[in-house]
Amino acid sequence: MTEQHPADDRFVLDPATGDLHGDNRRLREAGPLVPVTAEGVPAWAATQYATLLTVLTHPSLSREIRHWAARDELPPGTAIDRIVTDTSMLNAEGEDHRRLRTAVAGAFTARRLEGLRPKIEALTGRLIDRLAEMPPDQPVDMRKEFAYPLPREVISELIGIPQAHQEELHELSDAVAQVGGSLDDTPELRKALHELLGQIIDERQDTPGEDLITDLFRLRERDGGRLSTEELFATIELLFIAGHVTTVNLITNAIGALLNVPGQLDLLRSGKCPFSAAVEETLRWDSPIAYFPMRYAVRDLEIDGVHLRAGEPVLACFASAGRDPGQYGTAAHVFDLSKPPASHLSFGHGPHFCLGAPLARLEGEIALSALFAAFPDIAPAARPEDLAPLDTLLGNSYRSMPVFLGPRAR
Repeated sequence: MTEQHPADDRFVLDPATGDLHGDNRRLREAGPLVPVTAEGVPAWAATQYATLLTVLTHPSLSREIRHWAARDELPPGTAIDRIVTDTSMLNAEGEDHRRLRTAVAGAFTARRLEGLRPKIEALTGRLIDRLAEMPPDQPVDMRKEFAYPLPREVISELIGIPQAHQEELHELSDAVAQVGGSLDDTPELRKALHELLGQIIDERQDTPGEDLITDLFRLRERDGGRLSTEELFATIELLFIAGHVTTVNLITNAIGALLNVPGQLDLLRSGKCPFSAAVEETLRWDSPIAYFPMRYAVRDLEIDGVHLRAGEPVLACFASAGRDPGQYGTAAHVFDLSKPPASHLSFGHGPHFCLGAPLARLEGEIALSALFAAFPDIAPAARPEDLAPLDTLLGNSYRSMPVFLGPRAR
C-alpha cells in the first residue's frame, strides 16, 4: 500500500501493492504533483490527467538523464534503474530522438501492420485451438496461455528472432513478463537476456530478411554508421521487451474487466460496441503501465502551482490519470463500453508517443474478439481481489488470470 511518510511528507510507492487504484486515488487527492519515494528515489508524481499531459509535452522537462541532479544516487538493479539508463530512443531528445525513432518507424507503418494481420489471426487461431484442448471445467491461466504467447510471437516475427534462439529467449522473457516458469526477473536474468539478444544481432548480420534487425543494419550502412552498435542493440532490446510485455498486460486486463464487470461482454457480443472500444476502455480504466520514470526539469519551473527545481525528476502516473474524475467525471472509476470512446494517455503523448500503439491495438482487438467468440460460456475462476498483482512499479496487471473456458462454440 502507498503510505505517506511522516518524516518528509512523501508517499512511498509500494511495487507490490494490492490496491493500485486506491493508492492512486489518494495520490490524486493529495494534488496534481505529489512528492513520492519510488524504489528509494525521491520524485514528483504527476497524478492527474491534465498535469500528466503537461509533463509529457513540457519543453523544459527532458528524458535525458544528464539533467537529473541526483542521478549518482540511483539505487542499482531496480526497475527505475533499467528504464532511466536505457540508451535507446526512449531517453533521447531532439535530433537524436528523431534519428533513432525514424530508424524503427518503418516497422510500424500501416502497410507492414496490415501485412502482419493474417499472421496475428493465424497465431490467435492456433492458441484458441490449444485452449480448446484443455479441460473446459478446469481453471486455465489466460495470462500464461493466451495473453502472453500472442504478442511474444508477433514481436519475435517483427524483429526477426531466429527459430533456433526462440526457446531460450522465451524462457528468459517469461520471467520479464511474469507469467510463471522457473526463473525470476533479476538483474542476472536481464544480463542473460541482454547477452542473448546481442548474440542474435551478431548472427543476423549475415542473414538479412524482412524484419526490423535487417532494417536497422541497412540504415546503418546508408547513414555511414551514425547508428552506433550500442544504439542498435538498445533499440532492439527496447522493442522486444516493451513490444510485448505491455500488450500482455493489456489483453490480461481486458479479459478480467470483460468477465467481471456485468453487462460489458453482452455489449460486444450483441454488436452494440466494437472490440476496439474494449481495448480503448481497458487502456483508460486499467492502464498496462502503472508508473513510468522519468522526466527531469532542465530549469526551475512551475506546473499547476507546484514549483520544480532544476534537476528534479517527475514520475508519470498513467494508471492514475486514466481514472481521474477531473478528466472523466464522477464515473471515472467505472468500466463502461457504452460511453463514447475517451481519449487516454496510456501510450504517452507528444514526441515520445508509443510507436507500437497501432500494433498493440491490433493484437488486442484480434485476441479478444477471437477468444470470446470461441468460448461463449467463459467465466472467471477467481475474484479480482483474490488475484496477485505484478510485483513491479512499472506494470499494472495480475500474475495470473484464471478462467473456466467451458465448451468451444460449434
